Amino acid sequence: MTIADRLAAAAADQPAAPFPKAEIHCHVEGAAPVALARELAARAGRSLDGIVSGETYRWQDFDSFLAAYDAVAGLFKTPEDYERLALDYLSGLARQGAIYSELFVSPDHARAAGLAPADYIRALGRGAKAAEDAHGIVCRLIVVAIRHLGPERAVEAARFARDPAFTGLVTGFGLAGNERSHAPRAFAPAFDVAREAGLGLTAHAGEFAGADGVRETLDALKVSRLGHGVRAVEDEDLVRRIVAEGIVLETCPGSNIALGVYPSLDAHPLPVLARAGVRLTVNSDDPPFFATDLSREYELAAAMGLDAARRAGLTRTAIEAAFVDEPTRGRLLERLSASLISLGSG
Repeated sequence: MTIADRLAAAAADQPAAPFPKAEIHCHVEGAAPVALARELAARAGRSLDGIVSGETYRWQDFDSFLAAYDAVAGLFKTPEDYERLALDYLSGLARQGAIYSELFVSPDHARAAGLAPADYIRALGRGAKAAEDAHGIVCRLIVVAIRHLGPERAVEAARFARDPAFTGLVTGFGLAGNERSHAPRAFAPAFDVAREAGLGLTAHAGEFAGADGVRETLDALKVSRLGHGVRAVEDEDLVRRIVAEGIVLETCPGSNIALGVYPSLDAHPLPVLARAGVRLTVNSDDPPFFATDLSREYELAAAMGLDAARRAGLTRTAIEAAFVDEPTRGRLLERLSASLISLGSG
């Protein structure tokens, strides 16, 4: 059965109203729809030939994906561009039933676009506030260091993330980029800065570097969440450790399949990890780059055998693991419970 066939079959298990969702792993520039990229490219007199195909972006492997991502990110030149991106993405997410979102943001990408990182954060914050006012979706920003730019730049990003001007908006710190660049321990100083500032901690691991990369990340950076993390499944002892420590995996099945981490839905380890008791979430990562969105990620989970109760558990885990203050978490959990009761899934 093809993925399309399995998604169609899973749709029969979906309620008419939007299923309540939450997302804690999405890169803000990677959420830019092709239509917006075309508009910004036309404004700049630039061509998107070789980058765009229909309503998705073109790339061949992980390195060319990173290059395409940077090319699209480079189209955003003003605070208003970022404010619009945040508002449009979060509004669309709310229409899919999402009540909470965390966006990964990069001061390095802001600088590359010619923007002061503080202006970039403020603009994203304005867009997030407008989306919350209009749709009720709550958003927080997670500053990420770009791994392949090196450990020193990561320390700079962590120092930026702790700026008290962004308290309540920037609530976490993470590590993104090419997982095969630099050992996790090289970034321990940056994570120490963020930890001392009280920020939540996450890091990409277990996507391309395998189970050893996951273990090294947990040992060196002491995070509570892992971006992807799925290749931990290759080591049963590591899976048991993740369960025992309550580490949350920010899984992105559509991204994993698109990038060739796994060849098919049948090969994806989400069901195996769920049966092992790992705390899981599903997320869209860079949605138009992978022809996905948050709704499709929940549909993929259904196609892999997670029933409505387990999918509700994905949302609950995302909120429980969210980098938010406890009153906000409590309100989100109350909204989730009310939504599930109204859908008959509570």
